[in-house]
Amino acid sequence: MPLEGALMMLSSRSETGLRAVLVLLGAITTLPVVALVHVGILDWNYGVADPDPMTQALLQHRGMLQLLLGAAIVWSAFYPPVRLAAALAAVVGKSTFLALILPNAAIRGDLSPLSIWFDLACIVVLGVLAARLIVRGRHATAS
Repeated sequence: MPLEGALMMLSSRSETGLRAVLVLLGAITTLPVVALVHVGILDWNYGVADPDPMTQALLQHRGMLQLLLGAAIVWSAFYPPVRLAAALAAVVGKSTFLALILPNAAIRGDLSPLSIWFDLACIVVLGVLAARLIVRGRHATAS
């Protein structure tokens, strides 16, 4: 059985549920892109009320990167061959962000707790998905 076939073997009910979860996670992941048109979102999401121009540009750029990541997650809902790459990219990106923020109490307090919990949930859900896809892929190539 080819690898793509193994990655796409889900019951229709499971596939529908997984698609819904991926669309939801992907759509929420894209929300920081709002900073491109409404800088006030930076205060709500990151606790940055009046950023200097470089900080604003970097956070707006982060919003664009989050848009791309969220779009990849949504795409993976409907195109299973990209699920592993999208899931791993999200796990690595969100884990890196939390690893940079959480140890520093001075900046951790400014971050929305909702953002922290959302990223942690994504890491768990997408990490489990990636692990399952890797195991299925190994079983498929061993057959």
